[in-house]
Amino acid sequence: MADGSREQRAAMSSAQRMALQFGWSHRLSMILQTEAAECGLACLAMIASYHGHDVDLAGLRRRFSTSLKGVTLARVMTMAGQLGFTCRPLKLDLNDLAQLRTPCMLHWDLNHFVVLKRAGRRGAVIHDPARGIRKLSTREVSEHFTGVALELTPGADFAPLSERQAVSLRSLTGKVRGLVPALGQILLLALALEVFALAGPFYMQWVLDQVLVSADHDLLTLLGLGFLGITVFSALITAARSWAVTWLGATLNVQWASNLFSHLMRLPLDWFEKRHIGDVVSRFGSIQTIQQTLTTQFIGSLLDGLMSMVTLVVMGFYSLWLTVLVVGLFLAYGLIRWAFFNPLRRANEEQIVYAARQQSELLESIRGAMPIKLANKQDERLSRYANATVSTVNRGIGIQRLVIAFTLSNQLMFGLGRVAMIWIAATLALKSEFTAGALIAFIAYADQFTSRAAGLIDKWVDFSMLSLHAERVADIALTAPEPNVETAWNGPLPEASIELYNISFRYAESEPWVLRHCNLRIEVGESLAITGSSGCGKSTLAKIVLGLLAPTEGIVKFGGIDIRKLGLDTYRQWIGAVMQDDQLFAGTIADNIRFFDGDITPTKIEAAAWLAAIHDDIAAMPMGYQSLVGDMGSSLSGGQKQRVILARALCRRPRLLVLDEATSHLDMEREYHVNEALRCLKITKIVIAHRAETIRMASNVVSLRGGSIELVDEHSSVAPPNEAARGINEVTKD
Repeated sequence: MADGSREQRAAMSSAQRMALQFGWSHRLSMILQTEAAECGLACLAMIASYHGHDVDLAGLRRRFSTSLKGVTLARVMTMAGQLGFTCRPLKLDLNDLAQLRTPCMLHWDLNHFVVLKRAGRRGAVIHDPARGIRKLSTREVSEHFTGVALELTPGADFAPLSERQAVSLRSLTGKVRGLVPALGQILLLALALEVFALAGPFYMQWVLDQVLVSADHDLLTLLGLGFLGITVFSALITAARSWAVTWLGATLNVQWASNLFSHLMRLPLDWFEKRHIGDVVSRFGSIQTIQQTLTTQFIGSLLDGLMSMVTLVVMGFYSLWLTVLVVGLFLAYGLIRWAFFNPLRRANEEQIVYAARQQSELLESIRGAMPIKLANKQDERLSRYANATVSTVNRGIGIQRLVIAFTLSNQLMFGLGRVAMIWIAATLALKSEFTAGALIAFIAYADQFTSRAAGLIDKWVDFSMLSLHAERVADIALTAPEPNVETAWNGPLPEASIELYNISFRYAESEPWVLRHCNLRIEVGESLAITGSSGCGKSTLAKIVLGLLAPTEGIVKFGGIDIRKLGLDTYRQWIGAVMQDDQLFAGTIADNIRFFDGDITPTKIEAAAWLAAIHDDIAAMPMGYQSLVGDMGSSLSGGQKQRVILARALCRRPRLLVLDEATSHLDMEREYHVNEALRCLKITKIVIAHRAETIRMASNVVSLRGGSIELVDEHSSVAPPNEAARGINEVTKD
């Protein structure tokens, strides 16, 4: 760190060194948190960026690990120290906020961090990574501020630098087929339209200056027929261009959405666990905004703007001074657009975040309808959703207020400019320096230029605004996929033994160890039960065995081969699992048992159902295996849902079966039948359970205590086959 800092400081400009020495302020950026509990990291990124260390959240996330439990003040200080900051934690009263060296971090609502931009007698301005920039009164600050602050000052090892990961359209969307030919076709059509548009004003000029003056009916007819043909061709080309843009938009939407969804499904499990579902849906939906902005008349508007330069040259031949006036109006429009850009960008950013929060409230309420009704919390959930909706609408109103102010300024400027332009042109016509036809043609060209050039600026602004959505999509597209999924391993089929070698795990560097130095070997065909108190790490251990979580230390071996060397894709072909939070999907029971795999026969589906003791329940349903399970299995009881999920795991014909409380919803009789069927399966089994009936099924029992594994019992597991296991051979054969 020290060596790197010296090299970076050596490369600093004199301006940067002076800024550090005298503490000159930079603009405090607003960085919104991506994960549910990374407010501390986002605050640190804002303050670091203010002092010249321009780093994005993705870069900090790669450097400092966090978890859903968030970070403590001590952990924030550790991370800040590694960035080169000198930390000064303070305990102070509300009246002392104005004396803090800003920007600094404030502890907020006992579970959140914000950045204080400035404070005064009337209140404070904060950058809230969860809600955006907020201006709060003293009373509002008092309701949230806990009295703890953290000042961060660049130390000797602090170095201004840029560590932002570049975001490109290709990285966001992946490879798109047929893009270049479609763009070329749209470009040619747009070019043809520009040629016709340039010819349009000449019609009025020639009619006024040539036809009316000489009363030439033949010339009038000729001009009429000629420009009639131009109008027809222009309309046909416009329709063709619109169809090409529509086709391109639909194609891009399908390919980009598919590419992004494919990448989404390859992300590691902890990525999903750290984010609210509404926020993920909102980020995924941003790809449509990008696609629509790039395809809906964007290419045409871009070409219109470029071709406006040709129009400007034509205008110059009519009148240089009038052309200067029109250019001045255009430059004024650009300045107004520039003045409104940053406020509009911040307003759009906040509106996107609040809309995602509103969507999360809606989805959570729909998913949790039953507990909400049981606890009579409908009014509370309504209040939460209404507040989220009001916040979203208020941000939308803020955007509209800016848009109305900009539109008013724009209309006043162009309206006054048009009056001035017509007055000057008419004055020139009275002096015989302008013909009536030239006046009409110049005004037409001026309208073309201003509308097209302004459209070019508008599209540039829209394109710049895409960075908001690009940053949100980048959280998906630029996140590294789950590692070690595919490898070049092509060896023989390994035996179904599992070995845990010195496994340790924790969710973040600042958190305690969940598992510590765990060693375990499970032989081929052996069944192992893992017991322990709730929260001791049993499910975490199961996820490590399944490759869903990577151990912080240690190795998991299958058949004596590191599962990372095997490749998780290959490894998971040989395993089946039933986890505590497993879900069913919309479709039939048969679809869910075979996991929508059309190659699995009804015989195998029924055999798996027999093993899971769910066949009789299914047969009693009016539609049998074609019965719909509802949304996430809502039409089934808890026990039926659990047994269908077990049948799904068995239908894969696994060589290793991992069950995490897989029979917790079953009555004792059903549990006995399921356990007896599983006992007869000649596959390796790992069972996490609390109930004695399930534990007795295992040949070995270990206990997880204090993050370590302890052997509890070992006994023989011999039982005769029974009716519940009559489909075993069909399900387990290779």
